[in-house]
Amino acid sequence: MFYFDPLYFVYALPPMLLGLWAQYRVKSAFKKYSQVPTQSGINGAEAARRILERGGISHVKVEATHGMLSDHYDPRHKTLRLSEDVYAQSSIASVGVAAHEAGHALQDKTGYAPLQLRSIMVPTVSIGSNVGPILFMAGMFLAGTLGTTLAWAGIALFGSTALFALVTLPVEFDASRRAKELLVSQGIVSRAEMQGVNAVLDAAALTYVAAAAQAIMQLVYFLSIMNRRD
Repeated sequence: MFYFDPLYFVYALPPMLLGLWAQYRVKSAFKKYSQVPTQSGINGAEAARRILERGGISHVKVEATHGMLSDHYDPRHKTLRLSEDVYAQSSIASVGVAAHEAGHALQDKTGYAPLQLRSIMVPTVSIGSNVGPILFMAGMFLAGTLGTTLAWAGIALFGSTALFALVTLPVEFDASRRAKELLVSQGIVSRAEMQGVNAVLDAAALTYVAAAAQAIMQLVYFLSIMNRRD
């Protein structure tokens, strides 16, 4: 019965639709502004290196990686990985994404607390996102104290996923803020070109909001089931 609970869609559908809309927006914005070259002629890799140098960071590597929009900063290996299009293209979308990832490296250097907390949480979240729902469902099918204990353990583990999604929001918003400021101050894009950068980075930020909404609503749904069970 648990798998076919119609109440699930009340909790899951709105954030799911928000997530689909966010994905559409980020892909659409990236595609549009990937076709608009920067007036400076600077590509993503060059933009990232310029921002890192401006921040006094010389030990972070900038390298290309496979996959569309697979760009990320790896704080463990001090490596900024840019998808091949972002790395090589001299477009507004490319420098915007590259600057955002460089913003994470700047956060790492300054000891930005939300980034440090997110890094600490990664091992727990990788377990919680997978094991938490399984424990919860197992607990719902078992009667008595054992079932209740398993269900609450699953909720606690999955709760780390929701917390991680919330902690991610200030990390991503701050990286975009840093990127927008440095792109103009370093002469990588003009103020007129910032309209495109804003469109790309704001759309990307919406995907993190959607992810947080999905995790939170999933957690609320689990709690509502426990309330009905009691």
